[in-house]
Amino acid sequence: MGITWRHRVVPAAPLALALLVATGCDSTPVARPKPAAAPPAPAPAAVARVCAEPPAGPAKAPAGAVTVDPGVVGDLAAKTENNPPNTTFWLRPGRHRLEPGEYDQVLPKEGNTYLGAPGAVLDGARTNHYAFGGTARDVTIRYLTVQGFTAPQDEGVVNHDMADGWVIEHATIQHNSGAGLMAGARQQLRASCLRGNGQYGMNAYKTGDTIKGLVVEGNEITGNNTDDWERRQPGCGCTGGVKFWAVNGADIRGNWVHDNRGAGLWADNNNNDFLFEGNVLEANDGAALMYETSYNAVVRNNTIRRNNWVEGRAAAENGDDFPYATVYVSEAGGEPRIRARTDRIEIYGNVLEDNWSGITLWENADRFCNSPANTSTGYCTLLVKETGRCARPGITTAPLYADCRWKTQRVDIHHNRFVLDKSVLDCAVLCDRMAVLSNEGTSPDWSPYKGDRVARAITLRQDNRWHDNAYVGPWTFVAHDAGRTLRSGQWQGAPYGQDAGSTFRTRDGG
Repeated sequence: MGITWRHRVVPAAPLALALLVATGCDSTPVARPKPAAAPPAPAPAAVARVCAEPPAGPAKAPAGAVTVDPGVVGDLAAKTENNPPNTTFWLRPGRHRLEPGEYDQVLPKEGNTYLGAPGAVLDGARTNHYAFGGTARDVTIRYLTVQGFTAPQDEGVVNHDMADGWVIEHATIQHNSGAGLMAGARQQLRASCLRGNGQYGMNAYKTGDTIKGLVVEGNEITGNNTDDWERRQPGCGCTGGVKFWAVNGADIRGNWVHDNRGAGLWADNNNNDFLFEGNVLEANDGAALMYETSYNAVVRNNTIRRNNWVEGRAAAENGDDFPYATVYVSEAGGEPRIRARTDRIEIYGNVLEDNWSGITLWENADRFCNSPANTSTGYCTLLVKETGRCARPGITTAPLYADCRWKTQRVDIHHNRFVLDKSVLDCAVLCDRMAVLSNEGTSPDWSPYKGDRVARAITLRQDNRWHDNAYVGPWTFVAHDAGRTLRSGQWQGAPYGQDAGSTFRTRDGG
């Protein structure tokens, strides 16, 4: 279910002023903002250092709790089965084991609570696939370390069956295969450590695409994708700190997402109504944040530093001139017809420092509902429920001409601080770019989006705006296609009109 972000682009001919003419992909433009005073520097976000300093659980069993003995193999699963719903279990200090079958696991009942004493560890011993599964709602797990489980690719160890209403707090989920954690509707993940898991820290996917009201707050998410799935399955798009799939409503606040192999946070395929606020995203091999084929989000007051060094540098060394960026918006935008807290993608108040490039807004002209280039097999946009409608002759005219595309539109990037010192990155070229672009549409044969009409739309007519930002360092800008590199004055001038009210200090360093 993953989608790679490595989209090759073909340079197009120079853009003329005549390209201001609207195309069928276009949204109605709004007036450009008036120049403003230099924006103040945003304050850096606080760092959630959870893994090194996990809080201790209760040293004694709470009143009425069932005590679980680490000396009895399978004690946790057996006592869960033999007690009624809404029971609290207290795991004594020590290493707790399940029965040795690969599918032996704990199957909570509705409302159960699992509390770990100081030093309590539930260990799969590289034998059990899953720690906690089943469909019971409103389960709580606190102060417990879960490690050593062997979930298969795209599956998870905790909440394996994606039940709703789970609360995971002050937990450490580490050194497992697959994803440390799956997600259900109304799930809350708080103040926990997701560390060193084989694929994801969390895979926020639920069968039926019914996740709503997800909260991920105050966690440390680090060192995940130890099994390096992109190397094992090139182009799988199945790696990183957290992956979100078809989630409607999520608050991602105050997390420290760092040193993951791949992207830090990746929202992929028909997500909507996201808030990314106050996070520290740093030193991830790929992008800090990817928002792909999705809708309506706010990205504000985050600190984003030293990301995308590995993947960005590898692409440059391979001669790829695509502007791989640290915040990557791909076929995603604001859509007023889809209910959310905003009808735009708003990116503001963030500090981006010494990353491999900045923000790229991209739209693949060949990728749309019912196109072979749409690797989200079977999915259509949230505006068109039946994939088969996106075909000739209907797709050639309104409304399907616009609604069959995931469009990068209504993206508002303002009051951010972008700092780049190339000596820190040891970089000469291709690490200094902001971009808004598409490729030449070429396929399939029946596509109505051939040529550069999508490139014209995303660049000029879909209300994608940078303004009132502060730049420090030798930034360059890319518009329309990957072969068109601009200086700041060209970026601000006609026909692009970007970064009104922004300031530029071009020397390296901060």
